[in-house]
Amino acid sequence: MKVRIVPATFLLLCISFALGIPLERVRAGDEPKSTRPAIYDESADGSKQIAEALVIAKKENKHVLLQFGANWCGWCHRLHNLFQTDKNIAETLKRNFIVVLVDVNKGHNADTDLKYGHPMRFGLPALVVLDSDGKQLTTQDSGKLEEGDHHSPVKVLAFLEAWAPKKQP
Repeated sequence: MKVRIVPATFLLLCISFALGIPLERVRAGDEPKSTRPAIYDESADGSKQIAEALVIAKKENKHVLLQFGANWCGWCHRLHNLFQTDKNIAETLKRNFIVVLVDVNKGHNADTDLKYGHPMRFGLPALVVLDSDGKQLTTQDSGKLEEGDHHSPVKVLAFLEAWAPKKQP
């Protein structure tokens, strides 16, 4: 059996051997982006998703949080992960918001982006908060919620609390 080694693989083998690093460790950190789980439905109609979310928000006295992004976007995955793993953020979202992940890959849902003032101009992910009637309350450049190589839980929570619906006593 003949094994063909392509130049990149050969170089990786040489470097890992020279440094004494097991090949598995070198490759683990170089995982292709395509192996990330898909969090955005690339076939979903953003307008329909939002209309459905508004019905629920109206019934439950919540706001709608739109997260414009794409499955290839690392920052989108980071924010989504923070929404799920940070206990305070997850509880605040569940209590106050219906979250809609609007896929904008390759121009998908461009009409929805345009309808809400082109929030993608800030980059991805971009956040928009709607009241239960569909009125746009704010647009947030998620870069302002970052701290170094991650989103700041403190900044994200402060943003969510500032735009949560005011509950009747």
